[in-house]
Amino acid sequence: MGWHGHLQLDYTRDGDRTIALDRHHGPLRVLQRLYPEGDAICHHVLVHPPGGIAGGDVLALDGQLASGTHAVITTPGATRFYRSAGPLAEQQVHFTLADGARLEWLPLETIAYPSCQVDNTLRFDLAPTAQLMGWDLLALGLPAAGQAWTGGRYAQRLELPGRWLERGVLDSADRLLLDSPLGLAGHGVLATLFLADGAAMTRTRREDLLEAARERIEASPLTPQAGVSALDEGLIVLRVLADRVEPAMTLLQQVRAAWRPLHWGLPAHTPRIWRM
Repeated sequence: MGWHGHLQLDYTRDGDRTIALDRHHGPLRVLQRLYPEGDAICHHVLVHPPGGIAGGDVLALDGQLASGTHAVITTPGATRFYRSAGPLAEQQVHFTLADGARLEWLPLETIAYPSCQVDNTLRFDLAPTAQLMGWDLLALGLPAAGQAWTGGRYAQRLELPGRWLERGVLDSADRLLLDSPLGLAGHGVLATLFLADGAAMTRTRREDLLEAARERIEASPLTPQAGVSALDEGLIVLRVLADRVEPAMTLLQQVRAAWRPLHWGLPAHTPRIWRM
């Protein structure tokens, strides 16, 4: 029997303050609400005391953001999917954003250990004036230790219903996908950063956001392996491949720091937990 954890987060407004009610069952929870940017933006650190997700574990996070709320959610360290003799390790994340709500989904990297068996799902439902910024960064194996990803399978689904659906399976035996220049080209770290509005952005705003991201990509050592594009009038996606987590995460953080003031008129605030 694996660990089964469920966390429900409900964000509402109390005057000018974003507040949150959290209810958990099992080993998944958030620390106390933090307000380093003032009352309007609630920061939460998502913690999983067992330290990793093993075969048979199921972790589910469901979040509701009411109108006018703004939540920033991150983690204190990497999410680790450990080796399994066969049972799946599952993580399911689902957020629903009402009109005028904003969510920043900014967990640190996910590490897929050799021989892991993983099913990872991210779904975000956005009302017409809701806004989302988030990322997903995956390390296959243990790049810092020079340990290759062997014997594993990692299935992922990333969805904005009706607008964007990505479904893919990474299998350590699929060397054509992992090594081909048309696939991952031997890189063990892959990352996606996404910025989504419930409705269309203006063309000028969309172009400004794309240009800001391209400037950071051109200044990065990962220039040959990174790119950004608008998938529709309200969705911008940046992708990057790397050999180590640190340069990929640095690029994601730099682009977020550029997008935040440009699109939302907010300072490029860095969560304190990232500097600890």
